[in-house]
Amino acid sequence: MPQSMRVVRAPEPGGSDALKLERQSIQEPGDNQIRIAVCAAGVNRPDVIQRMGFYPPPPGASDVLGLEVAGLVDAVGCDVTRWRIGDEVCALLSGGGYADFAIADTGSVLPRPTVLSLPDCAGLPETVFTVWANVFESGALQPGETLLVQGGASGIGTTAIQMAAAHGATVIATAVSRTKCDLCAGLGATRAINYRDEDFVEIAREMGGVDVILDMVGGEYVDRNIRSLKPGGRLVSIAFLKGSRVELDLMPVMLKRLTLTGSTLRSRPAMEKARLAHAIEETVWPWIESGQFKPVIDSRFDLDNVQAAHERIDSGDHAGKILLTI
Repeated sequence: MPQSMRVVRAPEPGGSDALKLERQSIQEPGDNQIRIAVCAAGVNRPDVIQRMGFYPPPPGASDVLGLEVAGLVDAVGCDVTRWRIGDEVCALLSGGGYADFAIADTGSVLPRPTVLSLPDCAGLPETVFTVWANVFESGALQPGETLLVQGGASGIGTTAIQMAAAHGATVIATAVSRTKCDLCAGLGATRAINYRDEDFVEIAREMGGVDVILDMVGGEYVDRNIRSLKPGGRLVSIAFLKGSRVELDLMPVMLKRLTLTGSTLRSRPAMEKARLAHAIEETVWPWIESGQFKPVIDSRFDLDNVQAAHERIDSGDHAGKILLTI
């Protein structure tokens, strides 16, 4: 067993060149934790924000980047009963995924779906947990309702489209190009809107309005989202690419009895993440096994080439998930 491992940190905030490949001692898992020999890690927008210095890890979490991994259980801590050395798993992390080995709380670990390769499973946890917590729990999306996904070709977007369609909802998605709109349609979106050429508010209203909106844009989109919602609709915000500060007329919120909500995932307590994982394994994993949902993989980069992976996500040209192979 080696005594040290490769990790990726951003000692100083900045662009992709702020990422540094370093070496750290390999940790032993604590109580109710496992150590995973990582074969792949997901690259996500929160990693970019952390790299830029705006999203520090919660207290006690590793400052190594990376919020999701897939790999083999390498060691188990005390009180671990479900997992055994050699099990193929994926896991949601509070940090530490860009590394040869990662420590995970057992409640945030899920088995590899049998229909997916182990590396591709690294594209599941962050997006699936986020969509489940925000669209299905906070947004309370029901079969037969309509979901609007802003940024449908992103990792979150491609996940939300497929999960909502599997749930029996009608899905509308926005994207930046015809190619990305075609991708969204192929994943189950009834209507894919090129937001550079079309007005999603007008289209949503023509369709009778939408019940739930998953928004990663913020800024001017907040008011436009409110105008797109049906009475009783729910707007769920999970990111603010156009800014989190807006001037807003709340009268339509009152008149249409709307709910505006949002959340982050990383700082949630371990027990809360374990509750989400249990619900996901019961509902979403069968969708994967039946072929109704799978992660869309945009590209793969070696851990040594992590800067190029971040250049890819920074460009906005990607569709689906970017993975680091380890």
